[in-house]
Order: sequence, then structure tokens, then C-alpha cells
Amino acid sequence: MKWGLLAVVAVLVLAAPATAAPPAVHARAWFVQSATTGDVLAHHGDRARVPIASITKLMTVLVALEHVRLDDVVTVEPSASEVGESTINLSPGERITVRDLVRAALIQSANDAANALADYVGKGDTDRFVGLMNAKARELGLRETHFVRPDGLDVAGHVSSARDVTRLARILMHDPFVRGVVRERTATIAGGRTLHTWNDLLGQFPGLLGVKTGHTDDAGWCEVAAARGPGVTIYAAVLGSPTRSSRNSDLAELLRYGLSRYRVVPVIPERPYAWVETGYGKRRLELVPARPLSHSVRVDVPLVERVVAPGAVDLPIHRGQQLGEVRVYARGRLLGSRPLVAARDVSRPGLVSRVGWYAGRTAHHIGSWLR
Repeated sequence: MKWGLLAVVAVLVLAAPATAAPPAVHARAWFVQSATTGDVLAHHGDRARVPIASITKLMTVLVALEHVRLDDVVTVEPSASEVGESTINLSPGERITVRDLVRAALIQSANDAANALADYVGKGDTDRFVGLMNAKARELGLRETHFVRPDGLDVAGHVSSARDVTRLARILMHDPFVRGVVRERTATIAGGRTLHTWNDLLGQFPGLLGVKTGHTDDAGWCEVAAARGPGVTIYAAVLGSPTRSSRNSDLAELLRYGLSRYRVVPVIPERPYAWVETGYGKRRLELVPARPLSHSVRVDVPLVERVVAPGAVDLPIHRGQQLGEVRVYARGRLLGSRPLVAARDVSRPGLVSRVGWYAGRTAHHIGSWLR
């Protein structure tokens, strides 16, 4: 007996409803995004062009690492050593590796280290390096971003946005060396220098991965940060907080909010997804997933499961034989799929049984016609 009919079933599965609102934030701008799905979870003034202080150094490092090697040795120019505020006290003519300069720029937010990198890559021309920074910003689609300095110190026209710095941080965090550096609270580099991070949430906020802080008079207190939770990584940016403590508390609340929007659930649990006809009067066969699937899902987004399975099958069927598939989507994005397999063996009846079954059906149809 041949059965070829395919049945497609779509079932809407709702995740748990979300009731929490984003926290109140005391800053010029903020932005929260899932790096796992790209979902924007909360935002305010996220496209406003504002000063970003030392978050600038994310672009400085990104451009530098595209043009030089970590083991290159830099000779410090006098102009770099003269830059003030947060520094590692570089001396003119001092020789130091790109590796140590990057660590100093990202951990201690050293302005002299950022300028030393700019001088080296720009071959003594800082403006040339800044041109590379702006070209990279255009390439990455950072539409609200314009750089004037490699260190982020206050100067007219040096701006970005909460949305742009989040994208910049996400891109730079693809670099394994950078990912390791921005998680360091302290480090020792050339000359016996000990670096100390300005990132107060490191070691305090569970799952924090980095990324970069910043502060100037014009920019206020700023930070873009990433935190990992079960099955998801959340980025949050806060620009223009009035105090260091409010930046820390607001950023922690935004990260906590972002992480709370996701949870790992069994999106394809162990249960029958389809029942198919086997013929000859036998009961229908259950199709179950070959194995269950759990996935991190956003709690306020409905899931759609699509089941493809035959309406009927030829016998015999063996337990575990693939007969269909189930797929689960969130907003059209495939979360995962599993083969659907037979839950049990179903044997093909012998000749005598088949003849008896056909005879019974024939008698039944004849009786129906005579009534």
C-alpha cells in the first residue's frame, strides 16, 4: 500500500508574557541590545550625537590592530608623552610593544598609550590616523560618529551615539586578544607599570565581559559593557551619566533588565508532534523528536513551530526511523530543528491478515451501498 500525502501543520507557541518595563536611567542616552539575536531591548536618545570620552579608544585599538602587529615595538613620540589626564607616564623615546599599549589604552584608559598607537600607525601623523578612524566608522555604518582625537579628550565635533558605540564594542569583541584584555582588572606591562581598570562592574556584576569606560567634563560618565547569561550575551551603553556611581548603577540595571528578557526553555520537548496513518486497521503512529532541543528565547516574543510529516506511511516502520521534521522560529528566525522519528515499530501484516482486512473493507462498503 502506497501513501504519499504530506501534511504541514503550523502551531503558535507563546513564551511567558513579559511585564517588566526598562529601568529608569539618569543619563543623556542609553541602549540595550542582545548580541545573540540583534534585538533592541531598550533605548533612549540612542542616535543622539554626544561626546563619548575614552570609549573612543575602542576605535583607536580596532584601527591599530588592523595595521600593525601586537609584537611591533613603538618608539614613543614627545607629543604622545605630553598628553595629560589618565596616562601611564610614557617617556619620549621609550620603546614599548603594541601589545602593552593596547592593554594600557583599554584597561587604564591611558591617553598617552592611545596617542602612541596613533603616531605609530599614522607614521608620525595623528591626523592621518584619525582619518583612518573616520573611514572605519563609515565602513561600519556608524552614522552618528565622528572622531577628532584618538584618545577621546574633549574637543568640538568629537561625537558618537549610544547605538554606534554598542556596535563598535560588539565588533571589537570579536578579537580574542581584546576580549581577554577588557576583562582584566589589573595587569603589569613594560617598565613594571601596574594597570588598574576604571570598570567598576568587573568582579561585581556576574557574567560581565568588559568593555570600556569613559569620562570627561563634556561627556560625563560613560560606559559600554557586555554581560553573558544563559544562552545570551547582552550589551548596554550609558552615555552622559551625572556621576560615576549613577553610571555604574544604571548600567547594572540595564544589563540585568536585558538578561531578564531571555531564558533557556525546551523549545522542542519530548512529546508526539504528529500522528500518521499506518493502514490495515492499526492505530496511528506517533512521531517524536529524535532528541529534545532547549534554546534561549526572548520571553515576550511568540514562537512558531512548523511540523512537516506524512499523512500516512508504508509498512513496516522501525522505531527511530525518520519520517518528518519539526522547526521552531522566532520572528521568522530559525531557532532550531529536529528530525521526527517513529516512536515504535509497526510491522506489516502477513498475507492472510491483509486479505482479511481488504475483505472486511469490501463487505463494509457493499453494506453501505445496500442501505
